[in-house]
Amino acid sequence: MKRDGLKWSKVAPSVIPAWVADMDLPTAPAVVESLKARAEGDLGYPTWLDNHQAGPMSEAFGERMAAKFGWAPDIGHCRTYSDLNQALQVFLQVWTRPGDGVALHTPAYHPFLGTLAGMDRPMRPIQLEPDGESWRFEVPDLRGCRVLLLVNPHNPTGRVFTRAELELLAEHAVRHDLLVISDEIHADLVYAPHRHIPFATILPERTVTLTSATKAFNLGGIRCSIAHVGMPEVRKALEEQPPFVYGSAHLFGVEATVAAWRHGDTWLADTLALLDRNRHTLAARLPGTVSYRVPEATYLAWLDVGRPGVADVLEREAKVLLNDGAAFGPGGDDYVRLNFATTEDTVAQILDRIVPVLA
Repeated sequence: MKRDGLKWSKVAPSVIPAWVADMDLPTAPAVVESLKARAEGDLGYPTWLDNHQAGPMSEAFGERMAAKFGWAPDIGHCRTYSDLNQALQVFLQVWTRPGDGVALHTPAYHPFLGTLAGMDRPMRPIQLEPDGESWRFEVPDLRGCRVLLLVNPHNPTGRVFTRAELELLAEHAVRHDLLVISDEIHADLVYAPHRHIPFATILPERTVTLTSATKAFNLGGIRCSIAHVGMPEVRKALEEQPPFVYGSAHLFGVEATVAAWRHGDTWLADTLALLDRNRHTLAARLPGTVSYRVPEATYLAWLDVGRPGVADVLEREAKVLLNDGAAFGPGGDDYVRLNFATTEDTVAQILDRIVPVLA
């Protein structure tokens, strides 16, 4: 497998990259076949050119939500974007103003923190705290907030929020008149017995759901995502914008997404089985000096190494590149994030290198 993307090109040949959330696995055959067929076929304007729902993409989204999560969204309320970061910025732009607060579980996916800072939407942290083998949170006073930005399943902790937790957040959203923007891109990467619950099934009239096939099917480079806009006022705000100002999905992105969601589940099941083994291998081999709560979803291990700056030490001494937890905001300083979406042999090599340094 040729490795010329961002993940591997960032490091020297002697370093194993386990940082950015890409997998080191071959693409699902259904996706490859679909892209080949499209490349050899009609590359003209698609029939859904002027359709914000991108035709077959919103249809495949609706089918998948119903089949996997028991949610039957109105696909007429869908919009397509390049990725979730762009979609988040669009909704913040049309619904909020500089100075409006945005509540967010922390530690947090660091590009979202960058968006909030760059757009002058002050973050109101909902701090996740270690709780035995999992994580808990208490909701702070959300007065002054305009949006609850929910990431579920959560990155970087791998937490899958329960129905009771989601209902608590919904109560606060209603009390404080918040729009809920729910990033659910990791929903297909949940390990049994945990179960993903779309937030739109709890508070449909206040929720914008953001998702994509890119994370579960390792398609980050296709730049394609979808938003379901449940709040009528937000749909109206979007309709008042110039029709092309935020762009839309492109032909190959739609082809890949539809193929993944309709025909990729055998590949996904095999991939989840590998990831499940890898997350438990980490638990078995990491030294006692590292606190590791086995993630309930995602392929990201959030490791408490007890002090700041360890990512630099591991890159220098162990020749493994991880994410520095400080980038993830409050509560991240003493952590590193390890991506275990790779082969079992590579996970073993990573552990062989980092365990002596961390012990």
